[in-house]
Amino acid sequence: MNPRLPTQHLGNDLVAAVRARVDDLQALLVQVRRDLHVHPELSWQETRTTAVIAEQLAAAGVEHRLLPGTGLIADIGPADAEQRVALRADIDALPVHDATGLSYASADDGAAHACGHDVHTTAVLGAALALKQHESELAAHGRAVRFLFQPAEEVIPGGSHHVIDHGGLEDVHQVFAVHCDPSIDVGRVGLVTGALTSACDAVTVTLTGKGGHTSRPHLTQDLTFALAKVVTDVPAALSRRLDPRAGAALVWGHVQAGNASNVIPAEGMVSGTLRLLDVDVWREADGLVEQLVNEVVAPYAVAARTHHVRGVPPVVNSAAAVLSLSRAAAAAFGADAVVPTRQSLGGEDFSWYLTHVPGAMARLGTRTPDGPTYELHQGDLVVDERAITGGARLLASAALYHATHEDDSPLR
Repeated sequence: MNPRLPTQHLGNDLVAAVRARVDDLQALLVQVRRDLHVHPELSWQETRTTAVIAEQLAAAGVEHRLLPGTGLIADIGPADAEQRVALRADIDALPVHDATGLSYASADDGAAHACGHDVHTTAVLGAALALKQHESELAAHGRAVRFLFQPAEEVIPGGSHHVIDHGGLEDVHQVFAVHCDPSIDVGRVGLVTGALTSACDAVTVTLTGKGGHTSRPHLTQDLTFALAKVVTDVPAALSRRLDPRAGAALVWGHVQAGNASNVIPAEGMVSGTLRLLDVDVWREADGLVEQLVNEVVAPYAVAARTHHVRGVPPVVNSAAAVLSLSRAAAAAFGADAVVPTRQSLGGEDFSWYLTHVPGAMARLGTRTPDGPTYELHQGDLVVDERAITGGARLLASAALYHATHEDDSPLR
């Protein structure tokens, strides 16, 4: 085996070459992204999406293996690499109607890439195809890069556990990801050291009781009224039982009870999410929602069943990984590319990777300068497609900067 070259020989020339290769792939990456946008697939159903990714990787000679069900893991570089960086993409869509009016709008009225996962996927794919062209240089320095195409980010619990359980983080020293941000202009990257997102759980409360006629509520267990109390009083009580600095937010998204205006139903439900900024308070809150539900409905003699699914902790970016992303952003977009960003109440199961290895997620600008600002998880989301190659540049450069700068990594 040939002796490995000194780490410092792997430098800015390679970063520039990889960036140029990404730019050469622009037409292909846009084509793939639009294909995925036309054919979105919901969580755990991403069969076609997985096949499309696998086809592109196979054509470029990138070694990969399919995960059970959906998703895949790809690798470049030596199996015995001294250092391995992982790049993660989430590949699932949302159950919303595509209202973009684009020529490549979703062909499935019940699904759309309204969170930008098609951009994440093609950005990581682009990084893989570009880095593959320089695999020998990486190998000479004992470096490797792994690409995690993860299913089911949009559900709780998410597909990150699936990837981790099947070896996605074995021998990985650092992991990076991007998330579309339609409030940031394309060509800019939002970065913060520390917490980027919040803890997020799924909560469903089902009430059952004696129904009846709305003219005789006293002969029923007025379930609709009790459900309304759950909707309003439980979040209010929660705000007084948790440290307000934790930023707890219990917000309902789905309420269902009855089918007729003059009938008190015998069953009703409400579901939503519990989000907290503080991971320690998140751990302490386990069981509290159920307790509060029971206390709120007790005067109405209805039966309550609370299903509280622990979801994800906050994404907490390491300082070293943010430094790598900062340098990568400068290489990908220019010296003024990084913009400040704040912790949000959004949930992201990328956080589970960071409980195993250090890393960071960047907010990838997708807004056309002077153009409209869209919202994530809305059917009218439109991204500036320059973000696709921008994301690929950023992620590929982050992998290289991690491998070439001693102070980028706390693991040496």
